[in-house]
Amino acid sequence: MEARVIFAIGVLMGVVVWGLIAARYIWPALRLRPRPEALRPLLLLHAFRYAGSAFLVPGVVSPDLPDAFARPAAYGDLATSLLALFGVATLGSRLGTSIIWVFNIVGTVDLVNAFYQADRLGVGNAPGLQGAAYFIPTVLVPLLLVTHVLVFRILLRPERMEVRHA
Repeated sequence: MEARVIFAIGVLMGVVVWGLIAARYIWPALRLRPRPEALRPLLLLHAFRYAGSAFLVPGVVSPDLPDAFARPAAYGDLATSLLALFGVATLGSRLGTSIIWVFNIVGTVDLVNAFYQADRLGVGNAPGLQGAAYFIPTVLVPLLLVTHVLVFRILLRPERMEVRHA
């Protein structure tokens, strides 16, 4: 089987499995919590996005990994990580809500852009260029995409859902 197909299957399986975990375990645990309580664990998860800086580390990735992919992916993840931390620090305030919207939009666009750039630059054709960082797009990115959807869902839910039901 071609490396590109194996890579695509890995990404797809990651989305399916994380989607099932989110539907069965994460969303039921968060859906009735007040907005700040529901967002906190999702934001803290995204604070680990600094791991995308691995795309800039020689020896972790191939020296042939296109810079046009590696730099935006790494710095986009770092920016999203910092926005997530700012969101945690300001949870429950109007400023916090604005920061979380910005975090979620920037983070989602960053992930979609990374896939687009990877495809445009042929990274998906030679996923070995990612070296040890191969697991970022096949395991972590699907989790991040699924949790971005959850953050949007929490941010868009009606205010009446803000009261915890006992």
